[in-house]
Amino acid sequence: MRNAGVVPSATAAGLLAMTLAGGTAMAQEIPAVAATASTQEKTQKPPLHGAHWMAITGKPLAATAGARMFEHGGNAVDAACAMLAATATMWDVLSWGGETQALIYDPGTGRVIAINGLGVAPAGATVDFYRSKGLKYPPAIGPLAAVTPGTPGGLLMMLAEYGRLSLAEVLAPSITLADGYPIEAETANRIEAVKEDIKRWPYAKAVMLPHPGETREAPQAGEMFRQPDLAATLRKLIEAEATALAAGKSRKEAILAAYERFYRGDIAEEFVRGVQEQGGLITREDLAQWRVEFEEPVHTSYRGIDVYKLDRWVQGPVMLQALNILENFDLKAMGYNSTNYIHTIYQAMNLAFADRDFYYGDPYFPPEEPVTGLLSKEYAKARAALVNADANDPAIGPGDPYPYQGETNPYLELLQKRARVAPEFDAARFANATDPDSGSFYRGTTSVIAADQEGWMVSMTPSGGWVPAVIAGHTGVGMSQRMQSFVLDAAENPFNLPEPGKRPRATLTPSIAFRDGKPWMAFAVQGGDTQDQNLLQFFLNVVEFGMTPQQATEAPNFNSFQMHDSFEQHEIFPGRLLLNNSTPDSVRGELRARGYLPEYGSRTSGPINAIQLDHEHGTIWGGSSNHGEDYGIAW
Repeated sequence: MRNAGVVPSATAAGLLAMTLAGGTAMAQEIPAVAATASTQEKTQKPPLHGAHWMAITGKPLAATAGARMFEHGGNAVDAACAMLAATATMWDVLSWGGETQALIYDPGTGRVIAINGLGVAPAGATVDFYRSKGLKYPPAIGPLAAVTPGTPGGLLMMLAEYGRLSLAEVLAPSITLADGYPIEAETANRIEAVKEDIKRWPYAKAVMLPHPGETREAPQAGEMFRQPDLAATLRKLIEAEATALAAGKSRKEAILAAYERFYRGDIAEEFVRGVQEQGGLITREDLAQWRVEFEEPVHTSYRGIDVYKLDRWVQGPVMLQALNILENFDLKAMGYNSTNYIHTIYQAMNLAFADRDFYYGDPYFPPEEPVTGLLSKEYAKARAALVNADANDPAIGPGDPYPYQGETNPYLELLQKRARVAPEFDAARFANATDPDSGSFYRGTTSVIAADQEGWMVSMTPSGGWVPAVIAGHTGVGMSQRMQSFVLDAAENPFNLPEPGKRPRATLTPSIAFRDGKPWMAFAVQGGDTQDQNLLQFFLNVVEFGMTPQQATEAPNFNSFQMHDSFEQHEIFPGRLLLNNSTPDSVRGELRARGYLPEYGSRTSGPINAIQLDHEHGTIWGGSSNHGEDYGIAW
């Protein structure tokens, strides 16, 4: 395992455990959130409070799965793994063939660990291959959109390393769900909406469309939705664990036996057969050679608060870059969601996302991304100086971080090709791109957050294999669509070109924050390219304006579309801005005068989930957005 990032104080673990168990070791070190809560409006959903544990995720049944792990003596990692398995089984905008990544705080070591469970491009997936098919980007759906499955491996490795329950206990709720559960309207209606795509793939059709030939071929809301092939696959994982335990293997070795069966055994054989039958590229070697990576997170400090994110193989550092830029402005003095506030954050996000679009990629493949320069405070000051206080810059591009790490930029010629010319705006494509039901900017994902009184904290944004997904043979496993996040032109991003074994730069971005050197918040959200926008604003809501987690998850956010989206056609819509309906007319007019093209929505926070540790009272606060079906349980 690679060395994980050390948090500022390794002694925080013992103090946190003491506090959450009822001690008072940190009574004066972190202000109570309750003091500000009493002065603010009541939330639409009640805040969560717990003294022992908390589990929050994208579906109520999945949150129940996490709660059951705590009741069985598990820790926050066990609960997070059970919620991950349940959401994947319920097709909560992901499935078992997708990708998993997480940040975990281990109170025993005082470290934050990053889990990289993102799949890789299969054999034959090259720039030339996709160009030979007349494609500008890899496809968004279908067997050629798939990277290798990462969620099974990510779950099994997290559980083996940091959990305490057996795989049988953690997967029990998901096996029950796969045997049959009353499907909720959101997923059932999504299946019906894309059924013509699903009909192209025989194994997906058999599972997803139980009423062929009828007016509605998808399940009805409340109907029992059954996945016998997936249930059989999950039971095979349990069998592998049981066989290893019977042979005298340790708990960890037994869980890794299940890993072997999925990636190198009979499950892998059927998965690959089903993929290739339907025209996909994934081979047995692709599965056998893939592995989960344990990494150091990247982090920055914003006004003394340390924020940890995953590295540049996802978009996590973009939030850190934005925070570094925004530290040069007095946001609180501007006023919450004032014209100046919205304009300043929009510009900071433009600058950070422009760098993301050009410089982020898989750190395990050359060339090496300039992450040190990108996260430099001096570079942030230089970028902040580009903010025009009077107008939006629709043609802002990536900067040059190399001098801030003592190097010369090898891609200056490519940067010049990315001329500062704003793309032509296409209203029809924009309307589709910003439709939460179908648009690429809001694509997929769920979030999983858990914490316990021992000090374990988990933040996770699993994704991939969302409806419509190809199901790989009789495994019941929906395949990823993450290949579409690659580009095929080095002028767009020389770090993110496909080749076998390489990870596409994804949008998935869990977060953990420390205050006074102690674990403080875990937060995550779904929503493609809007994720770090909404997480940035959630964080500022708490830090700059004193909101509680629930208040901050519901508070009106705004979304920029002035970045190349990470899906399908990688389009950009400069100046487009999603505002909340509550935005005053004066702010609307002032933003239009600065060159913005606003749209409006009733709920604009994104489905954010968050946990905050109240060190003064030794309790846990939680927030689960009123945006969708996200749900939390605490004790």
